[in-house]
Amino acid sequence: MSQRLHDLVHEAARVHGDKIAAVFDTGDAARTCLTYEELVAFVNELVKKLSVSAAKDERAVGVFCHADLFLPVWIISVLQLPAAYVPLDPVSPPLLTLRIMERCNLRFCLIQSSLLNQFQSVFSGLLSMDVCATWSTYNLTLIKMQRKLISSEGSDGTQTVEDQILQNEQEAKQHHSASVPIGTHQGEQLAYVLHTSGTTGLPKIVKVPHKCIVPNIIHLRSLFKMTTEDVVFLASPLTFDPSVVEMFLALTSGACLLMVPSAVKRMPGRLARVLFKQNSTTVLQATPTLMRRFGIQILQEEVLSAGSSLRVLALGGEAFPSLPLLRSWRQDGNKTCIYNLYGTTEVSCWACCYDLPNSHRPSDYITDASVPLGEPLMDTAIEVRDNEGHLVTEGEGQIFIGGQERVCLLDNERFTAKGTMRATGDWVLVRDSHLYYLGRKDNLIKRHGQRVHIDALQQAAESLPQVDACVMGLHEGSRLVAFIVPTTYSKAMYSSESGDLQEQHDSSSIGVRADVYKEVSKEGSFSSRSLEKEVLQGLSQLLPRHGIPDAVLLVHALPLTNHGKVAMDKLMRMYEKQRNDCGNHTAWGDTETVRERLQALWKECLGLADDAVVAEDAHFMLSGGDSLQALRLFDYITVTMGTASPGLLEVLLDGSFSDVLKHLTTTTRCNITQSAKRPHEDSGSVGPSKRYHIEEASSVIAENVIAPVVSSLKGTMGFVVVRRAGQVLEWDYSQSREESRQTETNGNKNRTINEKHLRTESSSSSVSKASEADQNNSSVRAKDVYPLKQADIFHVNRDSPPGEEHNHHAYQGNGDTSQSGTTVDGQPLSLKVLWSSDTGRCVDASPVLLVRPDRTTVFIGSHSHRLQALDLTSGEVFWERVLGDRLESSAAVSKCGTLVAVGSYDGQVYFLHVDSGETWWAFETGDAVKSSPTVDPQTGLFVIGSHDGHVYALESLTKRCVWKHHCENGAVFSSPIAHSSPRQLYAATLGGQLHCLCPDSGKLLWKYSSDVPFFSSPSCSDSCVCIGSVNGDISALSHDGRVLWHFRTAGPVFSSPCLARVPPTTTRKTGCGAYDHSESPSQAVVCGSHDCFVYGLNIFDGSLLWRFQTTGKVYSSPFVFDGTTWDIRTLVVVASTDGTVWVLDGEQGTLKASLSLPGQLFSSPVVWGNKIVVGCRNDYVYCLELSDN
Repeated sequence: MSQRLHDLVHEAARVHGDKIAAVFDTGDAARTCLTYEELVAFVNELVKKLSVSAAKDERAVGVFCHADLFLPVWIISVLQLPAAYVPLDPVSPPLLTLRIMERCNLRFCLIQSSLLNQFQSVFSGLLSMDVCATWSTYNLTLIKMQRKLISSEGSDGTQTVEDQILQNEQEAKQHHSASVPIGTHQGEQLAYVLHTSGTTGLPKIVKVPHKCIVPNIIHLRSLFKMTTEDVVFLASPLTFDPSVVEMFLALTSGACLLMVPSAVKRMPGRLARVLFKQNSTTVLQATPTLMRRFGIQILQEEVLSAGSSLRVLALGGEAFPSLPLLRSWRQDGNKTCIYNLYGTTEVSCWACCYDLPNSHRPSDYITDASVPLGEPLMDTAIEVRDNEGHLVTEGEGQIFIGGQERVCLLDNERFTAKGTMRATGDWVLVRDSHLYYLGRKDNLIKRHGQRVHIDALQQAAESLPQVDACVMGLHEGSRLVAFIVPTTYSKAMYSSESGDLQEQHDSSSIGVRADVYKEVSKEGSFSSRSLEKEVLQGLSQLLPRHGIPDAVLLVHALPLTNHGKVAMDKLMRMYEKQRNDCGNHTAWGDTETVRERLQALWKECLGLADDAVVAEDAHFMLSGGDSLQALRLFDYITVTMGTASPGLLEVLLDGSFSDVLKHLTTTTRCNITQSAKRPHEDSGSVGPSKRYHIEEASSVIAENVIAPVVSSLKGTMGFVVVRRAGQVLEWDYSQSREESRQTETNGNKNRTINEKHLRTESSSSSVSKASEADQNNSSVRAKDVYPLKQADIFHVNRDSPPGEEHNHHAYQGNGDTSQSGTTVDGQPLSLKVLWSSDTGRCVDASPVLLVRPDRTTVFIGSHSHRLQALDLTSGEVFWERVLGDRLESSAAVSKCGTLVAVGSYDGQVYFLHVDSGETWWAFETGDAVKSSPTVDPQTGLFVIGSHDGHVYALESLTKRCVWKHHCENGAVFSSPIAHSSPRQLYAATLGGQLHCLCPDSGKLLWKYSSDVPFFSSPSCSDSCVCIGSVNGDISALSHDGRVLWHFRTAGPVFSSPCLARVPPTTTRKTGCGAYDHSESPSQAVVCGSHDCFVYGLNIFDGSLLWRFQTTGKVYSSPFVFDGTTWDIRTLVVVASTDGTVWVLDGEQGTLKASLSLPGQLFSSPVVWGNKIVVGCRNDYVYCLELSDN
């Protein structure tokens, strides 16, 4: 077969020139479209331009873009050049993209013009770039690029974390010799070059010839009975090879290709409306996960309704859903044909297809739990082999895919033999000539929706001082078990604790009641609760929550096979025997026995001390538990009871200890006979359907946690908001002024709040105010300790620097596995961890505090999509919300004090009720929101930037956008700031521009342009606005746009300046802990740099007052606060990326205290009283206490 993808498109265009070929629909504006005639004309013209601008011998061209109407034009033009296209994802980690470009030896890249600034800002420090041509008609820019050589000392142009750049340099050198010409495959032209996900290591490069993919298109076009009336949705990103099938399935059939923005794909309701109400989509190829996002109601009423336009639903990329689940998606009368697709990127794209029979065509070889993979597609060969490489015709084996023509090149392969068969790593069951998917061969597993690699978990366990060797495995596909061989020292220590070895064994629990070393098995396993608990605690410091094993089994040695490998089957038999022993007992018995055993399990799962008291009204989720711990407790109870307990999980999530006790008491009475007769039958594990239900339920746990309602205050109502970079705002309200009343409604509750006045405080007063608030619980007042005269510092943390991947960093220091961090002796002050809260993923956002008379709430978001509301004193979770995507934006509290707003990667700005977390409003921007909102103190408008290049002013009470301003040059990554006198608003862009706007209209007053991006957020004083930039400068501009001064550091500045008033040396401390205003204070700028220094500068001329060297790069923003409590006039707290929190003298820059946390710090600390709150990349939010040493 000599046909190429673009040849097939031209054939269709010659016949269907007047038909619509492509549609781009945002869901809001009018649709834009291209006919086939227009498509071909644009392609031919662009090919001519590319031929002139690009090197003639170029055989691979990068494509860096989002979805666009001209996307098919770009792709087909590259193919027609002829060259292979290499899709580059704008949202992928920059180092991954750079690695792909280097391994493909890319010299030219087509960039969507609206993304050019992003590309340049991210890669300008790593690549030399020349713009070859810009074609506005196509919204396209062609660049030529070459790798820069960066010295180990870095340079002013460096924009990413230097360590990662050096690491990437080494990897580039390692792979340089492996770079091979991309354009041909054994004489055959390549169509595209992709990379695998890289989850198990470095991504593999897959070079796909036309001969490999064209048979897929032709065969599926026939199976799906494609016509010119079809509308095919481009559901997959270009980096996922099903996108090739979607695009060319449409364009080679004379059908219409429908494209939508990425943000629309993340909004199920809007996506369904665009697909089926506005465009009558007929063919949808998607993963089961994408389908689940719609939810049952949308699936039944729109996607798979009786009258749905959808003819074909092809599910692939993941295990096919069970038939009962699939039936639940469909409305009665739905006629959609459903297909099961299976394939691998290494033999792009699909290998098998199965047409699922309708209900009136039953099949003997389909069960509720299994659907066949189907028949091989055109020119595709399928084999199933066992571990010895023998063909399997009945039974289990690994599936291999290939064919005479369907062969791709992987990584540095130069040639492959025709008929090469690729191992997939997937195991199948062969039964009656049909293949049924079983799972992965390797150790890459998915737990609680997250991928983990068992080898990595084992390595983490073996790094613990108590562990000599570790092997982990999945029991019955769901329960992760760690088999631990303790060190000789650990065995001896825990043996000596209990004296003589004992044979006795309490079978009522999994080692949770005994605190002695005990032999429990003749097969080599034993139990020690103390040792097991210590291992689990250690693992909790090293691993994400979904990587923590469900059970730990201590063994004397690892059994081996004849080939010298670990005999996992023997280990699993040991584990099953232990479970049998635990379940082989009579029912738990009377209420007191149940209470005792439940308390033991409850404390075990929460990590509480043995002598801790579990109150009757204690709630598991409010006692520090999370969804995964609740699942573990559920499983422990199920195992030790020897039977399942219907409804138990729901009670654990929502009920108190007494509710769980009552539920279990009732269950045991009902199941006494059954438990005694069949102790093991029901104790194995929860079945697949029940496990699926559990995991689904765990995702909505946070939605059901309702915080206590704050009691209303009579007379005057006040609160304080504390944000990063030293912003402390006090708001006072009176409920007696009817003329300025505004009403906010939440369900059936109305709250009326009227503004009386606003007073903004310098951060130096936060300690005094906190102390006073603690003493007087009826109001919140602030002392006027050198207040700046406006909302001085409206900053929040930004996302991590380009090239910084969001990895979990394990803390390993001298065997210390506690969460308390490491402090240094001999410092004047000391820091210790008061509490920490697990958010589930890295925390790059900065905390925001809402201080009210009855409580202080910490709001902070995480990459887990969660926004938590925590009690500052105890760390108790008031509520937790799982939002649409990652949260790097820090929160802001409304002027009325009832709403908290935060931006998300899904492009939304969410407005939630501060007391319950319930959604009040969600406003959609055109791209990810990493900027943080600020509140205009005069109008109460929320002002926030977006990666779509706009700044938005939002009115939360009326739920409307008052104005928006397009910044022309680059995304708005940093956070805006409002200034009261003169009344102006400042916003900075990744395009290197600082815009000064009118806060009421968004009108541009002036702008300052730089040749480097601004990741730092601007800060204001009465005399100037300050900002840092990636060329290492900290700059000050007047409020009319004149440059006042620059201060050059030795590294990029991502930190946002903190502006504060430093007390004069003659100032005397008064008895109340404030300052005597006998002399005027001076103003200082405190800012960090990637050169590992914190700088104190004179705000008027930029001269250096002091500098302090940290042990890591300073990405976050300093916080200046009053230190009179500790007999120090001014203190500064700042965090470095190596995980250290530093407390410095604000006047001298000398060290007063430090603490090392077990993870990187990109979050900016905030201070209230003697408490410091900061987020960490080990998934936790920490509250630290500052005290005299």
